[in-house]
Amino acid sequence: MAQATDTVIAGEEGGKGSALRRWMARESIEDYSLRYAPTSFRTWAPVMVASTALGGIAYLADYAIGASIVLANGTPSALIGILLAAVTIFVTGIPISYYSARYGIDMDLLTRGAGFGYFGSTLTSLIYATFTFIFFALEGSIMAQAFEFGLGIPLPIGYLITSLMVVPIVIYGMRALAKLQAWTQPFWLLIFALPLVALAIQQPQAYAEFLSFSGADGTAGVNLLGIGLAAGVALSLIAQIGEQVDYLRFMPPLTPANRFQWWAAVLSAGPGWVILGAIKQISGGLLAVWILDRVGEATAVEPIAQFTQGLGLVLPAWAVVPVAVVFVVVSQIKINVTNAYAGSLAWSNFFSRVLHAHPGRVVWIFLNVGVALLLMELGVFALLNAVLGFYSNVAIAWIGAVVADLVINKPILKLSPSYIEFKRAHLRAINPVGFGSMVIASAVSIVAFFGAFGPLLAAFSPFLALAIAFVLSPVICALTGGKYYLARTDDLQPPMQDPDGNLSTALMTCVACGTDYERPDMAACPFHEGPICSLCCTLENSCGEVCKPEGTAADLPMPTVRAEA
Repeated sequence: MAQATDTVIAGEEGGKGSALRRWMARESIEDYSLRYAPTSFRTWAPVMVASTALGGIAYLADYAIGASIVLANGTPSALIGILLAAVTIFVTGIPISYYSARYGIDMDLLTRGAGFGYFGSTLTSLIYATFTFIFFALEGSIMAQAFEFGLGIPLPIGYLITSLMVVPIVIYGMRALAKLQAWTQPFWLLIFALPLVALAIQQPQAYAEFLSFSGADGTAGVNLLGIGLAAGVALSLIAQIGEQVDYLRFMPPLTPANRFQWWAAVLSAGPGWVILGAIKQISGGLLAVWILDRVGEATAVEPIAQFTQGLGLVLPAWAVVPVAVVFVVVSQIKINVTNAYAGSLAWSNFFSRVLHAHPGRVVWIFLNVGVALLLMELGVFALLNAVLGFYSNVAIAWIGAVVADLVINKPILKLSPSYIEFKRAHLRAINPVGFGSMVIASAVSIVAFFGAFGPLLAAFSPFLALAIAFVLSPVICALTGGKYYLARTDDLQPPMQDPDGNLSTALMTCVACGTDYERPDMAACPFHEGPICSLCCTLENSCGEVCKPEGTAADLPMPTVRAEA
């Protein structure tokens, strides 16, 4: 990392640096938004990283999602669909979480080196950014509903308030987010459990009525189409793993001494988020069915209505609305700071490659929040199932292609580098292994989603996307012989790993900006005639990529960095 946390890079008058890079060098603000998170920065205990990552799972959109799919498809089908989606999300999240925590990289950098190439992953950055502002809008809508219900604030004004109130926290990155999540977690857990426990004690028949609820069409029992439709909506949350690894990249290095704590933190805060997510979806369905006759279907899916009714079982009448409003606001702040933070990382990665410019992560916070505000004002909450059902086809194709590279192409076929290479200097522009698999899988599943292959495949179109992407990735990898992963070997000295097989912590000075960064973030640059950091390499627009000998990438041996389980 930079020797000083807030190192200021010299302007044009100071040599080869650029004034444009002054802000981006302040890593206390930037949080290594476009680069490897160095070992010297990753000083939090595994449990602290995990608790911060899980703090964002307080979001209440799960309640709205669970309520909407239960009311639409009936409880039996919805429960199976929710559990099927949860298992899929958990399994696919394991390798992604491991590689991110092991190599200190976010979802975008991971995608680059997992079969997509340097420019190929720009599309996935856009997909991920879309996830963050869609869910920011959904969560913000829920908070605005609470403001309207408890304070009488009109929804359009509530949308603006919910958007702006998270910005000051997000600007200060991981340190501020860790404090927020730690301080609010006990209160959230208490209010989360109270309605469920009170309902079980005071009105246990509500659980039986929930389990037998038949849904909008009145069809009793399990319905295959209902399972697929429920799972498709729930699977839209698969991109949440990206937000989890935005935190997991700050995990300390894996060592024999911390092995148990490290793996427990990675599994619980990585794929493990979906366990609480599924519980919340089921809880939302339960509360919606319980209050359906009193408030109507449109209101029953709103978390503020669910918690107002639920807390009424245990709190005095004068306290119900204030506590419910505070709970909803706290919950939504906890997740929307994460959505805004993750969105700033995704937009930073996207525009840095497209424009060769990076004005700073903070600029993209305002873009992400602005797009989310527009969606709120347009009424995205009313289109919950349709928006999420469509989005899941693209998101799961992306995740399926990444996972196939991590679990098949690297360890089994050995045609993909054993580590994650994310630097522009070493990557081909587009790798058809992941990029091609995702595009083909998305296209086929979207056609299926709109009914071209019949109602059954329309309902299960996200699973079709997952299957196609997962199969195509190793097939294309084998057909191409893995030649599209690397453009050249990494011959910079010292090596990227130390004698013990760990990523090197040796500091090197970037010839472009004059700042010291750890070896994994550096590449040899013939244009600047010295080592260059990954971000300066990304922003360079006049080098013509002279470091990549055209036509030789297929013949170059791949370097290896040993990954320890």
